[in-house]
Order: sequence, then structure tokens, then C-alpha cells
Amino acid sequence: MDIIVIGLGVGGEEVAGRLAEAGLDVLGVEGRLVGGECPYYGCIPSKMMIRAGNAVAEARKVPQYAGEATVRPDWGPVHARIRDEATDDWNDQVAVDRFTGKGGTFLRGHARLTGPGRVQVGSETYEATRGVVIATGTTPVIPPIPGLADSPYWTNRDAIEAPELPGRLTVLGGGAIGLELAQVFARFGVAVTVVEAGDRLLALEEPESSTVAHAALTGDGVTVHVGSRAVKVDGTTVFLDDGTEITGDRVLVATGRRVDLAGLGLDTVGLDPAVRSLEVDEWMRAGEGLWAVGDVTGRGAFTHMAMYQADIAVRDILGQGGPAADYRAVPRVTFTDPEIGAVGLTENQARERGLSVGTGYTPLGSSTRGWIHGVGDAGFIKLVVDTDRGVLVGATSAGPAGGEVLAGLAVAVHAEVPVDTLRSMIYAYPTFHRAISEAVRAIH
Repeated sequence: MDIIVIGLGVGGEEVAGRLAEAGLDVLGVEGRLVGGECPYYGCIPSKMMIRAGNAVAEARKVPQYAGEATVRPDWGPVHARIRDEATDDWNDQVAVDRFTGKGGTFLRGHARLTGPGRVQVGSETYEATRGVVIATGTTPVIPPIPGLADSPYWTNRDAIEAPELPGRLTVLGGGAIGLELAQVFARFGVAVTVVEAGDRLLALEEPESSTVAHAALTGDGVTVHVGSRAVKVDGTTVFLDDGTEITGDRVLVATGRRVDLAGLGLDTVGLDPAVRSLEVDEWMRAGEGLWAVGDVTGRGAFTHMAMYQADIAVRDILGQGGPAADYRAVPRVTFTDPEIGAVGLTENQARERGLSVGTGYTPLGSSTRGWIHGVGDAGFIKLVVDTDRGVLVGATSAGPAGGEVLAGLAVAVHAEVPVDTLRSMIYAYPTFHRAISEAVRAIH
């Protein structure tokens, strides 16, 4: 065996498949579903849900533009599409066949290191002559709230699999996952309450993003509690530290994800099993003959990050060279309506790094395309500039196509395009992305 890949989520499957296609003898080990969280419980099914919710919301706007419309949301077709088209009823045989079809060997089970290049699966031990790749992903964080562990709470997995929706849902957590699911369910008639212990939603993004997200959710009928902490759960009733009691039919826990390295046998290769994530160098090397990709590296639980790191690890294992990891332009999108896309540093992060910071901001509604769009044009463009170097180090694009408009901003941050160049560009009219030119002109 040349390479053993532990964990065949997005990153692990990419590494294992490409190395097998390159002619290496690859063993891939996965205890759950090949493909990981994204195709079964994350990116793909959740965006199907969001697409359906957006269609419902858009139909409700017809009376404001083009006559009359009656909307009767039905969760049945949404669940059926997720079950039949996205997940094959949560069966990964297609993904397994895809990997073995490339020449890889697949084992279903829990793997643990027993020494350099050695991996135990069940009662068998396998040895890799070139090394091991760890790509075991993350699991949901279940906060130690009294009573929560004994309650019938949901994680994102339960929410994605649900054939029917509850009448009332309490969401613990105001991050991307919690907000996306909260908005979708609200649009299908669920009475949703979001509880966020921090002082704003999307706490890691720009404050302006938090404001847009808060307005969007409340506009869809979601009740939002910020600066409030759940102190007890009794069945499906949540008690907050300010005395508020929220009674619902389900509690959805969306308070983040964590790397679980216990049981991997990291101590047998000289690594600390208690670390929060695996430290890797710019080539994804965690040690001699050991690589790690994806969520376990602590660089953000993003599918695109796992794929990016997988490519670097593959090139390193095959000795192909090429560019090493560069994280200065990491993009992320919260797929609420409006979408909130961001890349690089926020204004606060840039100031914390000691940069000389300038910002440019423009509301999307002031652009011609925003005015044309009318209802639902909430959003903005915000640019974060290193004024000493005259380049963008971060940007946020919020709006009806926020994630798509982000593409140009991501290029600008990654390539360190001079602000003067952005200022002299020709921007197509009338587009949402033309608002970038207004934000550039507003830099101060």
C-alpha cells in the first residue's frame, strides 16, 4: 500500500481518488458516508432547501410587481428532491464506486494510527510506504447546557433529513448554518426563534453583515434573541439567562463544529491527541509521511478549503510542486437571502493585525440595479484596504447575488490588485457588481 487516507469526506475523497488515478496503491477508510458532510447534510441539500425557500419568497413578491399570486408552500417536494436527487436516500454507493473505479481500495470502518505509516481498521493493520493522509472532518458542537443532552434536539443532519417540518423551531446559534436553516423553515411556515449568545448574528463577519442578516430574518417572521444565553433545556423548552422561556416542537443546535481527534492514535506518531486541530505546513504536512486536509487543519469548515488543501497535498505527495497554501483570500458565503459573501480580512481583523486601514462602503440599494430590483435589494459592498500598499485585504458583498459578486472581489484580494486599477476599470451597467466601483470611490 502506498497511501492510506483516513476519512473520505470532500478533501479525503479528492486526495484518495486523484492519487489512485495517478497509479498509486491507495486505501481509503471511511466509517460514515463517502463524500462527507457536504453532499449529504451540508452544502448540497441545504442549498436545495434554500432554492425552494427563495422561490416561495419570490412568488410572494408578485403582487408588488406583476399582478396576483397564491403561494401554498409544501415541504414534500423539497424533501423528495433531497432524498432522491442529492443523497440517494443517504446511500453512498455511487461515491464508493467512483473511488474504487479509479483504482482505490475502500474499507468501511474506524481507522486509527498505530505508528508511522501504520493504520489499524478493525482487527487488521495496514502499512503505507509513502504515508498517511488524515481528513476526518468535524462534528457538531453540543454545548453543555443543562438538560440539552437529554432532550430530543436536532443537529443539521436531522434538519436536512426531516420529511416533515415542526410547527415551532428554536435554533441555538446565530452563525451561517443556523441562519440559513432558520430562514428556509420560516418561509415554509415554521415559527422560528433564533438564540445567539453573542451581541450580534454572524459574529465573525462585518457588523454591517450582521445588520443585514438580522433584518432579513425578522422580515421573514423569525424571532431573534441576541446577547441571550440558553441556561437550561427541558424537553423542547429553552430557558434563557434573561428569564425568557421559549417553547417549541424542536430545538436545532447550530452552535458550531469541532475537530474530534480522540481515538485517531496521534500519540503513536508523536502528536498530541488533545490539540484542537492538526497543525500543518504550507504543503499540508503534519509530520514525516503524514498529511492532513480539510476541517481537521483548523482553517475553516468549508468544502472549498478542503478541495484547495487536497490539491496541495496531492501535488506534494506526487512531487509535482506548484504553489503552496496561501490563505490571504479565503472566501465564504452565508446563503441567506440576501446572500452575504466575504473574502479575506474584516475591518476589525485588519486593524488587529496593525494594518493601516481604509474602508469603502456603498449600499446596494443606491445602485441602479438595486433600484431596479426593488423589494429584496438589501445589501452592500464593503472594501477593506491596506492603505500603505494600496490593495484590498478584505471585502464583503451582500445582496441578491452576493456570493456571485464576491468572485471579482476575491480575485482582487488574492492577486493584490492595486486600488488604482480597480478605480480605473470598466464595470458593466446595470449590474449588481457595478456597486464595487462606488465602494472604491468611497474609500477613505
